[in-house]
Amino acid sequence: MSKVPAADSTLRILEFLAHQRGPVPAQTIATALSLPRSSVYQILTVLTERGFALHIPEERRYGLGPAAFELSSSYSRQQPLTRLGAPLLAKLVDHIGESAHLAVLHGTDVLYVVEERAARRPSLITDVGVRLPAHLTASGRALLTALPPAQLRALYSDPVVFTQREELGLAGPQSYRELKALVTQAAQQGYSTERSEITDGLASVGVVVKDHLGWPAAAIAVTYPVPVSATEEELQLRVQHLLPEIKTTAQELSRRIHGAS
Repeated sequence: MSKVPAADSTLRILEFLAHQRGPVPAQTIATALSLPRSSVYQILTVLTERGFALHIPEERRYGLGPAAFELSSSYSRQQPLTRLGAPLLAKLVDHIGESAHLAVLHGTDVLYVVEERAARRPSLITDVGVRLPAHLTASGRALLTALPPAQLRALYSDPVVFTQREELGLAGPQSYRELKALVTQAAQQGYSTERSEITDGLASVGVVVKDHLGWPAAAIAVTYPVPVSATEEELQLRVQHLLPEIKTTAQELSRRIHGAS
């Protein structure tokens, strides 16, 4: 029996939410954990105020909030994901001759934790430690494909998020509906893209790396130059040429995260 029952209950609720595929009712949490419903509501209220939980009033459900993602990505930054991913990205870049990076979800942003620049390729703004709005990047869109629909909606419930594109002078979705369409398409095809939306003349293709629960642990993206004269068919061929190695790298990183030999 814990000597600090409130702390124990809080951690159990967070752990329970982390194992769900989407937001759940408070009553479900109380029943599953054998906790008083009043205590669950009190704890969820505090967690929501601190950003560790999200409340979806229309559905009367709760899910993990941006602060929980930030906490998990902070752990990833401290060593494991970076150490596991860096050699894989270096190998990927050697094979394809284009720059690549590894990013994690940080609330509604992506945080870049590894960057491998290819020889004779321009420097990118996706340097280690840089944060960009997730919905504007290939890596961010790839990460968002692994979130349950309700979780995605909760993260982007505030329309002000989409004003970032104007403040940064970037192209991209201007509403949740547009973002949802992009994420749905990316989920269906198994990869995400962005073309000259972050840096003019550069395009990226991203693939999500999932953990053992199916949650987005990271995303691997490759950035490459886009000739002004390139046709749509040529651009699609370029993406399809890069995808096999990117997907193989993502699968290998996922395997290593799982601890498989």
